[in-house]
Amino acid sequence: MKSFKYSSVTDAASAVDTVSANQTAQFLAGGTNLIDLMKEYVERPSELVDILGLNLAEIRSTSNGISIGALAKNTDTANHALVRQNYPLLSMAILAGATVQLRNMATNGGNLMQRTRCQYFYDIAMPCNKREPGSGCGAIQGLNRIHAIFGYSDKCVATYPGDMANALYALDAVVKVRGTNGQERTIPIQDFHRLPGDTPEKDNNLQHGELIVAIEMPRNNFADKSYYLKVRDRTSYAFALIAVAAALETRGNNIKQARVVLGSVAHKPWRSGEAERVLIGKPATEETFRAAAEAAFKDAKPLEHNSYKVELGKRAIVLALQRAMSGGVA
Repeated sequence: MKSFKYSSVTDAASAVDTVSANQTAQFLAGGTNLIDLMKEYVERPSELVDILGLNLAEIRSTSNGISIGALAKNTDTANHALVRQNYPLLSMAILAGATVQLRNMATNGGNLMQRTRCQYFYDIAMPCNKREPGSGCGAIQGLNRIHAIFGYSDKCVATYPGDMANALYALDAVVKVRGTNGQERTIPIQDFHRLPGDTPEKDNNLQHGELIVAIEMPRNNFADKSYYLKVRDRTSYAFALIAVAAALETRGNNIKQARVVLGSVAHKPWRSGEAERVLIGKPATEETFRAAAEAAFKDAKPLEHNSYKVELGKRAIVLALQRAMSGGVA
């Protein structure tokens, strides 16, 4: 591991100012992804600014919904009464990720900032435009079984690995961030992560030094009919091959609102407007769900080794919607 400077701060302004002043400095919260990347020599920050002492762990009701602090631990968030009762999809997604030990350390803000698990990104002997811009993408012509089928470019075919964000996309979350001079802004979750384009090294639309302070979600009518399905090579401690965050609001047996977000298919969580448009106004039947699944994967572009994701994804959508209708709970 490369040597680095370590500092601890007690207020958000100091954290932001310290990182903003050093282009190779990074925030350190739970460290469950960053420290691993430092050990692999993928991330090489010159300074780590420890922010765990900041007062950003509160989970509370707001006038429009709920706010979850960026430094609240994943375990605490998933098990919080407000989340379990009103946003069970988020609880299910968090509990589907990692191990208990990691969830006990990982923070909500850090979870959003996860980097890809592409094996070419982790292997510094291999070309990777995300790790070293301009070096090439080893996965395009290499082993790409776990890689993207939507939204990729000739620069990068990696996927976003997280689970929590898939649920946040379905729940119309916004991310509150703080920059220099105390300036704050909100980023709709749909605009937080980026597609690779020509700059795959940029995972999200944060400016250097901006600090996530909270994630907010509006009230919704999905609590009774939502489900998070994660399909993986083994039933625990593995990243998804396909994930589906499904949420429905019904009137009688007809679908009034729908959310379908796919995980592990693109550089960011992939909300399928195509599937949602098929569902809205239709009866909540298997036939409707199958039609939505077909629409969701109509424009998929599999690589050499991941065409299985198309059929697997269709089946996963149908199953997730069926379980949502049956009142799946966290």
